[in-house]
Amino acid sequence: MSALAGIKVLELSRVLAGPWCGMTLADLGADVIKIEPLEGDDTRGYGPPFRGDISAYFASANRGKRSIAMNLRHPQAKPLLDSLIRESDVLIENFRTGVAESLGIDHVYARSLNPRLIYCAISGYGRSGPDAQRPGYDLAVQAESGLMAITGPAEGPPSKVGVATVDIATGLNATIAILAALHQRTCTGEGQSIELSLFDTQLQGLANIVCSTLFTGEDARRHGNAHATIVPYQAFAARDGMFVLACGSDHLWQRLCVLMDRPQWQHDARCVTNAARVAHRDWLIPELERCFGAGAVADWVARCEAAGIPAAPVNSVREAAFGELATARGLRVEDDGIPMIASPLRMSASPIAQPKRPPHLGEHTDAICAAHGCDADALRAAGAVR
Repeated sequence: MSALAGIKVLELSRVLAGPWCGMTLADLGADVIKIEPLEGDDTRGYGPPFRGDISAYFASANRGKRSIAMNLRHPQAKPLLDSLIRESDVLIENFRTGVAESLGIDHVYARSLNPRLIYCAISGYGRSGPDAQRPGYDLAVQAESGLMAITGPAEGPPSKVGVATVDIATGLNATIAILAALHQRTCTGEGQSIELSLFDTQLQGLANIVCSTLFTGEDARRHGNAHATIVPYQAFAARDGMFVLACGSDHLWQRLCVLMDRPQWQHDARCVTNAARVAHRDWLIPELERCFGAGAVADWVARCEAAGIPAAPVNSVREAAFGELATARGLRVEDDGIPMIASPLRMSASPIAQPKRPPHLGEHTDAICAAHGCDADALRAAGAVR
């Protein structure tokens, strides 16, 4: 049996952070009903590519859910929505601050209907504070949190990360909080309200970089594909491509000196410790670059692996997704013609739910209405559902 079998989740969120949380809960076995506006989640239109009416973007964050398209402001939708809240264990929303209240589904009202409900609100900048009313977008938070300032070439402009990492991390944080709240509910019988923001998540997600700034008061700077406090820990160019070398300890450095036939470096004060290598990176990195540039990527990676030194080629997305490792791990899955990447979770006693394609817009409207004693055709004629 899946870990969250029997748990019912009502997802009133769109784009990525909330849907990523909902999808993770669905992977763990929860029954997730996604309430979409009549025109659908924004990401249904984010493309190409598409498979029929389903975009790759939408598919990435919405597998395993059921969809009902509903006008939340329509008075005839209210009884159905209230019924869904009463029977849910979890509600996820990522409205702008004040919208849930205007819709009559804020956490106070929702938990008055269902005291066992775990109500999770996700926003860009929090439900309180000077920016509470601002809409939150991953790109804006990457910029404001300092993430862009440390990403990109050392001498180039700030750069965003290639995927919406702030949204995804926030969705995972929401999942963690929900699972903790479900556990606490087994002890108390009571639900609770959860609040997360993209900004809070990403500032904390700067990890050692922001802690270094707190320690010193000095600003962080970009290092491109290098590491701020570990050397060598970066990408290098071989004669036929790029690979990364992660020499994360002095012991690994000693192995690298042997591998590269540089025994003199093993006792050189400029590089015998990591702190020394960081201080003398302007001398050491060009030395390494000259050496690595004479060989092939596959050769360097193989030699490093034989010596127990972490190294890897810089793959394209296609090379990674269709490569031997992804194939062996069963990470490519498909349902009803929709290709997806499988959940990375592996649990021995509670298997992850079989991957199901993301729903078509309003695909389950009739069934959900019927289960709650509502006439879908009448609601559709009134414009309350699609």
